Amino acid sequence: MIKAHWVAVCMAVGGLIASLPAMAAEQAGMIKVSMGLVNIERDGKKLAAEVGTPVLVADRIRTAADGSVGVTLRDNTLLSAGPNSLIIIDRFAFDNTTQDGNMSVSIRKGTLSVASGKIAKRTPESVDFHTPTSVLGVRGTEFIIEVLGGSDE
Repeated sequence: MIKAHWVAVCMAVGGLIASLPAMAAEQAGMIKVSMGLVNIERDGKKLAAEVGTPVLVADRIRTAADGSVGVTLRDNTLLSAGPNSLIIIDRFAFDNTTQDGNMSVSIRKGTLSVASGKIAKRTPESVDFHTPTSVLGVRGTEFIIEVLGGSDE
């Protein structure tokens, strides 16, 4: 009886340890719309940003001249990037039960339309958007950011 208990405990601990790498890059959202050439750069690899592809914290989403992408984050924030854009999900955390969270998104070049979700509605000071020259706090529910001549880095 005691031996079986220890086996169960060891298996549970082993499962938690095995899941740590997967938890390191938390899923922030999902690609909902993708047109033209759109890639996600993750861990030095380029992935096609197809509808249904998970978006993780630290992902770089890049659209080509013919590309556009729509991302829905877990708190229902909607991000829409136009052609020749580069956005990075710098930070995202959201607790579905308490509705607490925070996010930080960078737009290095191109255009980004934002419809804020639950985090911004609950605690707007927990949300910010970065361009190469500024940091924007969220005080409204919908806005557009355009970065002219931005960086590919």
